[in-house]
Amino acid sequence: MTAWINTHLLSFLVFAPILWGLLLMLLPERQAPLVKLLALLGATGVFTVALMHLLRATPDASGILVREWSPWFTAVGLPVDYHLAVDGLNIWLILLTAFLTPLTLLGTWNSLERKAGAAMGLFLVLEGSMLGALVAQDLLLFYVFWEAMLLPMFFLIGLWGGQDRKYAATKFMLFTLAGSLIWLVALLYIATKAGGFSPELMAQAAQGLPFRTQFTLLLAFTLAFAIKVPLFPLHTWLPDAHTEAPTMGSVILAGVLLKLGPYGLLRFALPIFPAAFIVLAKPIAILSVIAIIYGALVAMVQWDIKKLVAYSSVSHMGFVMLGICSMTTLGTQGAMLQMLNHGISTGALFLLVGMIYDRTHTRMIADFGGVATKMPVFSAIFLIITLSSIGLPLTNGFVGEFLILNGAFTSHFAWGRVLAGISTLGILLSAVYMLWMFKRVFWGPANPDGESGTAHISGDLNAREVAVMLPLLVLVFWMGLHPQTFLGHSQPAVEQLLSDAQAPGQRPTVLAAPEPRVSEERR
Repeated sequence: MTAWINTHLLSFLVFAPILWGLLLMLLPERQAPLVKLLALLGATGVFTVALMHLLRATPDASGILVREWSPWFTAVGLPVDYHLAVDGLNIWLILLTAFLTPLTLLGTWNSLERKAGAAMGLFLVLEGSMLGALVAQDLLLFYVFWEAMLLPMFFLIGLWGGQDRKYAATKFMLFTLAGSLIWLVALLYIATKAGGFSPELMAQAAQGLPFRTQFTLLLAFTLAFAIKVPLFPLHTWLPDAHTEAPTMGSVILAGVLLKLGPYGLLRFALPIFPAAFIVLAKPIAILSVIAIIYGALVAMVQWDIKKLVAYSSVSHMGFVMLGICSMTTLGTQGAMLQMLNHGISTGALFLLVGMIYDRTHTRMIADFGGVATKMPVFSAIFLIITLSSIGLPLTNGFVGEFLILNGAFTSHFAWGRVLAGISTLGILLSAVYMLWMFKRVFWGPANPDGESGTAHISGDLNAREVAVMLPLLVLVFWMGLHPQTFLGHSQPAVEQLLSDAQAPGQRPTVLAAPEPRVSEERR
């Protein structure tokens, strides 16, 4: 089968969950069980359609699997296109989003005690907004979906979160909005130079700008994407948001939302400002390695399991950014795979933490001990996901980190080997904090307090919870044993991206970044 051009498949994937979620939010609260069922059926339907159609499509000459493209409107002389597309860079992130949504809805079936129907509806609106950002190819359209993601997540944290939910929701909103507004100014500036919001037009226009202007515009783009990652030191909103968010919010935040930052860098920042990105790669890589070590060290001193997992996300996403900054096929492929790995493993960890919290109403490590004797199935699943999170060979986490470190070590940047060597310490530290937490909670002595978490455990996982975790366990080993299933789709797109960007291995003279030489190379 060939690529689908100008069909309505992508519009369906984007707007079906949004419209379905808005409709479900109108139903009365007394119909919450029905709303849950309808939300689950709707999300499952979206995943089924995405899986059946996207994996059957074959790319055209430009690598596009599915595309929708038509004029949208013109503002102050700048045309805006309704341009959606799927290629090797976003296909697996789209499927990850569609896959995690029904699993999260099923896994948190009994987690919300009030207005569960409204939360389910908001969750579907969030799914559609994330899918819209992933498939949008026009930068203004991408920005619209980028901002649209904020509202559902803000309300999910602010209305259904923990004790400090309002603080966490406000902090999340302010951080993201600050970066987005600065990015919007840069976006409008380059669009006026390009005559539109097409990335291709913007890339052409950027080449005619002074190098300092290109670099400044790239900084604005990178700021917005780095906040979403989040990259050190812009990460402080994430632990609060994760800790206070309901389980469904934490799962989708870790599983998908954080991936929009690295994806934006690969999809837009790198192709539009390739010469400037080569110069900015070193500072970003240094901050990435700091995030790897810092996130791991802070995770080691956490007493809240959920906060520990939140800081582990800061560390793991640092690897993703390091792989992108290597500007090698190996490193970028590793970053693409690690985004999927993190979505599966960390999403699964948040689901498991939510399951034990529903039983005990505590997440403090000191409140547990001896959980393995009361919940053997839960403990076995938690152990497998823990091992995948620390990158044990044969699990998904190992392949992504190996490719990233290999790519950074073999890059043409002088700093590649040093930063790759330092970042390996993050792998060791991840084993320390994850296994220390697992030992205390599952194999440690039980808390003698009659009101402790272990004392409230009365049974193991039920059939619904096991059904939620089984697909995630399958993917942990499938991605670890046969990563080519996922790397095969992205490799042509990554190679083309780096070739167009003239990576340092191909254009070593660009590293010095003197403006006349850059212009000469481009010509």
